[in-house]
Amino acid sequence: MIPMKWTSTSGKLALAMLLQWGALSADPLPVRHPEGLVHGFLVLRALDGEMLAEGDLTQVTRGDRVTSVLAFHFKDGSLHEETVVFSQRRNFRLISYRLVQKGPTFKEPVDMTADSSTGRLTVRYADKDGKEKTATEVRTLPTDLANGMIPVLLKNVAPNMPVVRFSMVAATPKPRLVKLAISRDGDDSFSIAGSRRKATRYDIKVEIGGLSGVVAPLVGKQPPDTHVWILEGSAPAFLKSEGPLFEGGPISRIELTSPVWPKGESQTGQNGTR
Repeated sequence: MIPMKWTSTSGKLALAMLLQWGALSADPLPVRHPEGLVHGFLVLRALDGEMLAEGDLTQVTRGDRVTSVLAFHFKDGSLHEETVVFSQRRNFRLISYRLVQKGPTFKEPVDMTADSSTGRLTVRYADKDGKEKTATEVRTLPTDLANGMIPVLLKNVAPNMPVVRFSMVAATPKPRLVKLAISRDGDDSFSIAGSRRKATRYDIKVEIGGLSGVVAPLVGKQPPDTHVWILEGSAPAFLKSEGPLFEGGPISRIELTSPVWPKGESQTGQNGTR
């Protein structure tokens, strides 16, 4: 639920350079709270409250393998869809990932796939002239890839871990690896039916690294921070996030939503049945 896509232009050589992939590998996160069957309803809003898209998060588990799909359907017909398959046998390990962004909302449509078993990374994109192109890399991928898994991982971060780092593949015309530095950023209060609760706020910084990381802030390409709120405890839960959904996009808010029933219409018959 944080941006997976940063585009590079031909005029900025530094932002097109690949990182030293092997130097960024880290250990995967241990499983503290295994994932299960989920169907959640989400909404994407601008910070002023305007609704931009409605979404679903569906998740199924087969043994220790989890398949999670996050899809946002925009009012203008655009689509943001992330599909991640991961293992939760002792540690969380990404198996495969796909990101699709298309439609008027996205300045540059993209279709990126990553396969950890083969190390194959494929990005299908359109160049500045609208011509479709495909870029493929085959690399030894780090074991801590977090694409499509940030809420899951944050629910499993131990309280004594003030800062954690994960790797992420970003969909540029050449796939590139970045680091996410995640730290606890305080607590915020919220309420449910008048009952006050407390959420932990996490700050997520994108560390581009290398020469590109030095140049990025100077050319305005350093992605802004993302914030994620997690309800902790024996059954932790994602509450909301704030950050850009794509490179160059506005800061938007992803949050949970509930079904709304038509007003003034009975949902059951006189005998209580539908």
